[in-house]
Amino acid sequence: MGARWGAHKARRIFADAERKEELDREFELKTAEDVVKRLGNMKGAFMKLGQMASYLDQGMPEHMRKTLSALQQDAPPMSHDLVVGAISAELGSPPEDVFAEFDREPIAAASIGQVHRALTPDGRAVAVKVQYPGVDEAIKNDLSNADPLLRIMGRAFPSLDPEPLVKELTERLVEEVDYELEASNQRKFWHYYQGHPYIHVPEVLPEYSTRRVLTTELADGHRFDELLTWSQEERDLAAETLYRFTFGSMYKLRAFNGDPHPGNYIFRPGGEVTFLDYGLVKHFDQEAIDDFMKLIRAMVIDEDMVTFRSEAIRQKLMVPAAEQKVGEDQLHDYFSHFYEFVRHDDEYTITPEYASETVRKIFAFSEATDGIAQFTNMPPNYTIVQRINLGLLAVFGELEATANWRRIAEELWPFVEGPPSTPMGERIVEVWGDGNHADSAR
Repeated sequence: MGARWGAHKARRIFADAERKEELDREFELKTAEDVVKRLGNMKGAFMKLGQMASYLDQGMPEHMRKTLSALQQDAPPMSHDLVVGAISAELGSPPEDVFAEFDREPIAAASIGQVHRALTPDGRAVAVKVQYPGVDEAIKNDLSNADPLLRIMGRAFPSLDPEPLVKELTERLVEEVDYELEASNQRKFWHYYQGHPYIHVPEVLPEYSTRRVLTTELADGHRFDELLTWSQEERDLAAETLYRFTFGSMYKLRAFNGDPHPGNYIFRPGGEVTFLDYGLVKHFDQEAIDDFMKLIRAMVIDEDMVTFRSEAIRQKLMVPAAEQKVGEDQLHDYFSHFYEFVRHDDEYTITPEYASETVRKIFAFSEATDGIAQFTNMPPNYTIVQRINLGLLAVFGELEATANWRRIAEELWPFVEGPPSTPMGERIVEVWGDGNHADSAR
């Protein structure tokens, strides 16, 4: 890339303005394709970085973002011989003997494994996820030397204690290669959401699942790029379901599905969504949920910055020096952005600009944040929460999703448990109940 960049700069010197723009676009697109090729073949942890880059920041040039989005579900697949070898090793026989039918071509290929359609001997349509051989070792090697990452993060965020953060990320990523753990997570969500009129979790077939092969019922529906062509009403309904699943699971089930990229959703008209991939799930205790609620109450309900600051320091979101160094107005100006769409009891449209600004506020460490970043920290419990917050907002921004998010949030917040605020909320209570049956799923 460095050599090509030098050649590109030389070609621009004698080009007119129109040709310069053409050359710049040609170079950017080619570079993005290079990234997809490299990350797609590397798989593992680095491919996940490419996936996240494809949807987190709407400020990235559109053609680059679209090219990177291929990593969400269309990474370069492994050969069929490797698939046969992996299934034979895990299930005891090649796929044509295990299943009545098995499609050679994968329907999706991602960072840990690829997915094939199949038919069980009793005629059930299933999705068979086969882990790439050696990807577990590749990810462990990717993460084995955290020293450079610790140094970079320490320089970028002076107040950050990076070791617990890196430990949390490492543990969650390593868990993703254990399909037995993923199956357990998925069964927990499946059990909890049985009978839900809008949220669908595919059932796991344990007799066809092992540590490196995961078989679930095959979900039907439409991918995210097709949802973008639907009416705004349909996009708003889909976004409401995504919100209810994400935060309903967190507050009621105390479990958080932490991989929010668009390739993990399948949509049907009327707001029905199937949620895929439970490899990265964070489980919380009640104390952690209570801590989240204290910050929400202080910022959104009471607008009490004194309490918010003391709680942020106690929960290690800010360092103790913030008590004297960060004023209440400064605190409000920075942190209120993250709660903006639930602060007001009114309809709010989440725009691409809002989503991108959220990314920048978290990762900025310049005068743009009035220096507040030097007093902020990222404790482990908030690491995966921030990942899905960013991912969910990026998806909502692309949908330009509109709702009274405050009212929907109050239905889900344990300290409010408000009444249904939308037709969807009313139907959920009528058909499925209020969600207070999580203990049976634990």
